[in-house]
Amino acid sequence: MATYVIGDIHGRSRLLYQLERDVPWDINKDKIVFLGDLIDRGEDAPGVIERVMRLARENPNVVVVRGNHEQMLLNCLDNGDPQWLIPENGGPATLEAYGSILPDEFDEIEIIIPDEHIQFMRSLPFFHEDEQAIYVHAGLIPGKHPSETDHDVLIWTRDAHFYRYYTGKLCIFGHTPTVYLPKDGCNRHFGIYIHGGCVGIDTSGEPDSPLSCLRIDTFTLYQAYPGGLTEVTRLAHLKPSHE
Repeated sequence: MATYVIGDIHGRSRLLYQLERDVPWDINKDKIVFLGDLIDRGEDAPGVIERVMRLARENPNVVVVRGNHEQMLLNCLDNGDPQWLIPENGGPATLEAYGSILPDEFDEIEIIIPDEHIQFMRSLPFFHEDEQAIYVHAGLIPGKHPSETDHDVLIWTRDAHFYRYYTGKLCIFGHTPTVYLPKDGCNRHFGIYIHGGCVGIDTSGEPDSPLSCLRIDTFTLYQAYPGGLTEVTRLAHLKPSHE
């Protein structure tokens, strides 16, 4: 059984379907880890949630960790926190995709999201670990296990110390688009970030940016681009050796 990790989708269902079409996995048996931020900004958050839920029902090896965008939605529902509703954060795009009509005032918004989707997001863990790696949305505190780390760190951190000095068990993360990570860990535009023991695979953030999927054992990178091309890059020579 191979393990594939998928970075931040952000509502881009067509790129998820493109990966399903082009990655040579057994989607019903192989392990697939989603790093969170399934929703917001893209045009089809409902389609992404529905597809990932279906995959998780059909394949017990599908793992989905919680992203800060799922948490912002839950904070808005539970506490009235308006952060998710800021257009730059993408909540309004998700609401529109679910069929909500957006008035001018935040407190007048009716959130129409199926309860099944909400409960799915509530069920998402803040990290996952197996014999190969630790999978987390945003990052870790070097020297501290994620089980002993504040949840806000796991889904929100953007810490230069982690990017540059983490040398623990292989950690695959998303959250920060790789174009904003230290340049010495990225070998090209829209490349993934590999430095020390951490690997960042969020390649979202621009209209023409790809959705990235990394096969862990072979370090083969599959990137689905909006134009329909899925690019394959073999990175075994860059795989961190101290797992």
